[in-house]
Amino acid sequence: MLQQTELAGSFTLPGAVMNLNRMGYGAMQLAGRDGDKLVWGPPRNVEEAIAVLQEAVASGVNHIDTADFYGPHVTNQIIRKALSPYPDDLVIVTKVSARRGEDGSWIPAFSREELTAQVHDNLRNLGLDVLDVVNLRSMFSIHEPAEGSMEAPLTVLAELQQKGLIRHIGLSNVTPAQVAEARRIVPIVCVQNHYNLVHRADDAFIEDLARDGIAYVPFFPLGGFTPLQSAELSDIATSLGATPMQIALAWLLQRSPNILLIPGTSSRKHLRENLQAAALQIPSEVLANLNAIGKPEKEF
Repeated sequence: MLQQTELAGSFTLPGAVMNLNRMGYGAMQLAGRDGDKLVWGPPRNVEEAIAVLQEAVASGVNHIDTADFYGPHVTNQIIRKALSPYPDDLVIVTKVSARRGEDGSWIPAFSREELTAQVHDNLRNLGLDVLDVVNLRSMFSIHEPAEGSMEAPLTVLAELQQKGLIRHIGLSNVTPAQVAEARRIVPIVCVQNHYNLVHRADDAFIEDLARDGIAYVPFFPLGGFTPLQSAELSDIATSLGATPMQIALAWLLQRSPNILLIPGTSSRKHLRENLQAAALQIPSEVLANLNAIGKPEKEF
């Protein structure tokens, strides 16, 4: 594969001086698992987790996605141990609006007190005085976007931004209507939703955000806890001398210039494979075949 210094080019968040390489890293998989509790407790190998983060940054990644409810607190503490003092160009994006139950459940936490506490938890565990970007995650439906007003929690984040604790605000797990409502309250720099080669509900939404210069960050770009599986994807990957996951990531990078990727892994081997996807150029005729794999779903 081709070698390049920039990971698939870069994107500047609207109204910001932050220039993010489009291939980033998601820290969720750095947390462990306790039985049926996903993203819970420390990883089996903390030193490997630290090595993954350090190699990612050394390889050119300057965008790390996290949340203090991963673990909880685990991923942020590992990020701090691995990377602090942080490089000047590193952008750490976190998210708020959830807490974890003792059974590992994901519980909405939208009140003023809860949001304020979450911002301070992120600051403390990351070892920062100000958070670069905080995504407010909608929790009207935990696993997919659902309509509901975001005004009250966004107002809280806007106040914390005015106090200098947050530089920029984004949204996660949201609908176009919620983004429109949010932009009347505070500037929105990014949207983070479930999207990948086969989960395509946001096709039109991505294009609308691109016209407004807003970044779109797909979570579960490789299928999440159930990896993407497609015989056609595997055949295409074989023909191009790549892995299916590399093709899935490269497809996203070519899908739209405002897409920023945050694939996660707890393995340096898989990290290297993911980063190599930034150098893949998929031929137009192959792109057409890939586009046909995931039929657009119902749009919100």
